[in-house]
Amino acid sequence: MSNPLPLDAWASRPVTEVAVSLLGSTLRHGLTTVRITEVEAYEGESDPASHAHRGPTRRTQVMFGPPGRLYVYRSHGLHWCANIVCGPQGRASAVLLRGGDVIAGETEARTRRGGVPYERLARGPGNLASALGLTGADSGALLSRAPLHWRPASDPPGEVCRGPRVGVSGAADREWRFWLAGEPSVSAYRRSARAQPG
Repeated sequence: MSNPLPLDAWASRPVTEVAVSLLGSTLRHGLTTVRITEVEAYEGESDPASHAHRGPTRRTQVMFGPPGRLYVYRSHGLHWCANIVCGPQGRASAVLLRGGDVIAGETEARTRRGGVPYERLARGPGNLASALGLTGADSGALLSRAPLHWRPASDPPGEVCRGPRVGVSGAADREWRFWLAGEPSVSAYRRSARAQPG
C-alpha cells in the first residue's frame, strides 16, 4: 500500500519512498486534474539515468531543490514531461509522472490530446503533461500555488507494482518505476536498446 507523505516530509525521505507515496495523489493545472497512477524515481548525481547526473545546469537547476516544484523538460525535442522535485536544497531528486487518469477537465484534456480513448489521455509522460497543458514555462512552478494544485491521496490507492524504468540507458535494471495494478492508464514497459545494467 502507498501512504501519502506531506510535501514538507519529502526532503527527508528516499526518492523511491516519495515516488510510491505519489501514487493515487492528484495534480491539477488550471481546469484539468490527473490522478497519478504511474511514476519513476530519479536520484540525481548518483543516478546515471538522471538529468542531474553531471551536476546542476541551467536546465536542471530546479531539480536541486527545494522540494515541491515541477521540473518540466522536452523529451527528444517533441514532448514535454513533468517531474515533481522532492530532494532537499542542493541534492537533486525528482519523480517523473508517467501516467494518470483524467478526473476533471476532460474536455480540456481531449482538446489538447485529440480524439484518443479516455485511458490514453494521460498514459505516458508526454501525454500526461499534454493532457494537463504543462510546458517548459511551468518548470520551477510551486505545486502549492495556482495554476497548480497537488493533493495527496486521501485513501490507500491499491496494489503497488514495481519494475525497471522505461527507455533509460543508464542504470536500466534499477526497479524504480512504480504503478498501480490494473490501471489502464499505465504505460507498457520498453527497455532501451542502449540499456546498461546497474
